[in-house]
Amino acid sequence: MDQQLICAGRTVIVTGAGRGIGRAHALAFAAAGAKVVVNDVGTALDGAATTETPAQQVVDEIVAAGGEAVANYDDVADWAGSRNLIHQAIDTFGGLDVLVNNAGFVRDRMLVNLGEDEWDAVVRVHLKGHFATMRHAAEYWRGESKAGRPVDARIINTSSGAGLQGSVGQGNYGAAKAGIAGLTLTASAEFGRYGVTVNAIAPAARTRMTETVFADTMAAPDGGFDAMAPENISPLVVWLGSTQSAGVTGRMFEVEGGKVALAQGWRHGTAVDRGARWDPAELGPVVAELLEKSVPPEPVYGA
Repeated sequence: MDQQLICAGRTVIVTGAGRGIGRAHALAFAAAGAKVVVNDVGTALDGAATTETPAQQVVDEIVAAGGEAVANYDDVADWAGSRNLIHQAIDTFGGLDVLVNNAGFVRDRMLVNLGEDEWDAVVRVHLKGHFATMRHAAEYWRGESKAGRPVDARIINTSSGAGLQGSVGQGNYGAAKAGIAGLTLTASAEFGRYGVTVNAIAPAARTRMTETVFADTMAAPDGGFDAMAPENISPLVVWLGSTQSAGVTGRMFEVEGGKVALAQGWRHGTAVDRGARWDPAELGPVVAELLEKSVPPEPVYGA
């Protein structure tokens, strides 16, 4: 197969695909031969409603380049809306092969200033928005598998360094992204029997969310390689969505510029076992020994 068309014939949903990284994913999948459902509700950076329709603009770009795409405006964190998104792909293109969960927004505050509504809104769109689409897609793939029809499907979730290492001023966002990492592990274990792999990425790129929080590091250079361009993230996502990635599941990839890294998650570390209950006063030296033998954690962003 032509390496440029590694997703030929595959149907792909990309959520939050109207701008930034999601838009880059949609265009890259189309360029690789996929039929794309471009989902975006057209909200502002903080999730507030707008009259914009970026999803249709991306569809127009894909069609103008000779590809196939349709727009979808459902809220991925709405149960009925997420189901409609999955079934639009199935009804329009005859099936579904790849789900890329990318949609989200931020409402950044230091934890001491974070409001309940700001917590709920961000956790809802990121964490529930990943779960809801995965749930309905997996139901479809399970049905196909039980009917004896071959399934070679992919889910690619979007976590963040804020979820893997933490980020000052982004407690709600970081918690949701950490939840996505855990959700990815569970889904990879559960969905494998249906022919579905589940992986996640932690991307670093220039988007509406990052260019305001990390303005200096996200600025485009005057010339040369633009390491923070969102288009740098998509090649790995397209590969993960292809049939070539069948042996990869339950993994977290950090992607930035031309760099791809396989992140190492929580692992069982050094242990001390006395074979009986500890007295609290005894544990100071024990913890000190464990810390001395352990690898220090990655620093929290912004700390």
